[in-house]
Amino acid sequence: MIRITKTIVLTVAVALVAHMPLCLKAQEKMTLTPRLQTLSVVAALEAKGDIEGLRNALNEGFDNGLTVSEAKEALSQLYAYTGFPRSLNAISVLQEVVSERESAGLSLAEGRDADPLPDGYNSLKQGTEVQTLLFGPVNFAFVPQTDYYLKAHLFGDIFARNNLSWPDREVVTVCAISALEGCESQLRSHVASARKVGVADDALKELPALLESQVGIDVAERLRGALAVVFGEPYMPVATVDFSLWPKGDVNPVSQYFSGRSYLAQLDGCMNVTFEPGCRNFWHIHHGQVQVLVCVAGRGWYQEWGKEPVELKPGVVISVPEGVKHWHGAAKDSWMQHLTYHTDVREGASNEWLEPVNDEHYQGLAVR
Repeated sequence: MIRITKTIVLTVAVALVAHMPLCLKAQEKMTLTPRLQTLSVVAALEAKGDIEGLRNALNEGFDNGLTVSEAKEALSQLYAYTGFPRSLNAISVLQEVVSERESAGLSLAEGRDADPLPDGYNSLKQGTEVQTLLFGPVNFAFVPQTDYYLKAHLFGDIFARNNLSWPDREVVTVCAISALEGCESQLRSHVASARKVGVADDALKELPALLESQVGIDVAERLRGALAVVFGEPYMPVATVDFSLWPKGDVNPVSQYFSGRSYLAQLDGCMNVTFEPGCRNFWHIHHGQVQVLVCVAGRGWYQEWGKEPVELKPGVVISVPEGVKHWHGAAKDSWMQHLTYHTDVREGASNEWLEPVNDEHYQGLAVR
């Protein structure tokens, strides 16, 4: 579910008005409405190839005022960034969602198409001006066909269509590229160009939290890193995990005994516990049973009372003796997942929760 945290204002710089294509209308300000939040999530899900997530996001978007025209336009534009396969898959899902909602009598606004381009419109000339405005002089003369496609088609033809604004388009692009591993330099360029067309810094800085909750921590972290570079701010990279390999599960029902957030997923014969960066459980003791921990993703710590900590990383197996006071959790800069089960379970076996791990002690471990 897409949750709206607060309204964010996107102000289009007045200085850009003179450089905009004739068919675009300058807007003094925009807000990150439910519709634009949906476009952000839809773009990242399209790039990631998450079909089911995309279907859900589109349905929520139409409930929140997104129009069919806007969805079509965003997914069509993205072929230039994520390729035709991803774009066409997403458009097929969009078509299915529209058909299903029409059959069910659910709300659906068609919206307006882009205005026709004026007679004599020169896409290459206009696209060159737009590209230069957004990114500075760009020359792909080494591959002249690509240079032409970028200038004439992407920044000339596509950016001239006014059923999405320039801030809309750059937010869509930023969120899509955030889902593409290995495209960090382009992501940073589009973050910078988003600022040029008037996307407020506060709006950009709130996008990672939205993407983390709706698309994935890896996508959010990629964008956080790009924002830090563009804004010249410190950033501590966080190692993420692939939840498609080991499911994240639901919020841990005994979260009151954890510092930070953890999640629990029931597997065959064991539980998978996921710790967010910095999360660790309280000191505790298992009575009448031996606990086994198998780290499967990320990095973390295990420590017994009075002993040195042991680093947890994939493949490390810990057998926790019965009656031994201990704790385990993620490192400060990494998610961590471990499987857990109990052996040698005796009648009356129980778990005794004790005090939290001292923050100063933990912070010292996290930088080792």
